[in-house]
Amino acid sequence: MTDRQETIGTGTTVHRRCDVTYLTFEALEAEPWLVHAFSTRLGGVSRGDIGSMNLSFERGDDPDNVRENYRRIADAVGFDPADIVMSDQTHTVNVRRVGRVDRGAGLMRPKPWHDVDALITDEPGVILTTFYADCVPVYLADTKRHAIGLVHAGWRGTAGRISREAIRAMGEAFGTVPSDLIAVIGPSICRNCYEVSEEVALKFPAACSYKKADGHYQLDLQLANRLILMEEGLAPSRIRDAGVCTCCRPDFLFSHRASGGKRGNLAAFLGIVSP
Repeated sequence: MTDRQETIGTGTTVHRRCDVTYLTFEALEAEPWLVHAFSTRLGGVSRGDIGSMNLSFERGDDPDNVRENYRRIADAVGFDPADIVMSDQTHTVNVRRVGRVDRGAGLMRPKPWHDVDALITDEPGVILTTFYADCVPVYLADTKRHAIGLVHAGWRGTAGRISREAIRAMGEAFGTVPSDLIAVIGPSICRNCYEVSEEVALKFPAACSYKKADGHYQLDLQLANRLILMEEGLAPSRIRDAGVCTCCRPDFLFSHRASGGKRGNLAAFLGIVSP
């Protein structure tokens, strides 16, 4: 399969393969035991505002279109869609450990859980899958114990420090030590595009929001999550930011803000391919 590539952001590669466009991150590509990707809105079969690579069953799409989109992106990236395990995102700080027994949950069969915004595993052959249209994806990889986590962090989850909860859950489950982690903060809304009320801004006293003349604030959720990771013991050099804003690229990525809510969902994928 031809793989046409270009670099955008910071250490972020755009792949065009099998007519599907997706992103990977240099820091994770350097780990041969991992498979990962972040989808774009290009290369699927969905139509209209959710066109074309919508990866959500909850945006009014034909389920057959969504399943075909998963088949296409899995084929392009190089994993089996039957290995997918999906979150059930409701902006909580709940973390769930999953394994091979959970494969297919959310795609091949209903999810047996609710209110889960972060997934962790140390089992090969499991593709953690979470969903986005401006919120922050945080990829976590324990390079010593070969365990992983995938976190969905909107402002509520970030305020609740869901990345901290995922790291601590990995510590309890797998013995993960923060200094052994690498983290990638994936494509998400940037500070310049993310205007919030004072009520929201005050939840982030160190999260670099600044007040505008109209009384609103610009909030940097990407930096807020970086600070949480550093508080948990990750060295700055082991935290990478994709440098890509979903709202700045609505032609390329789904953005809730840019579309006024008329959009599909992007997905982050992270799995272990070898022990």
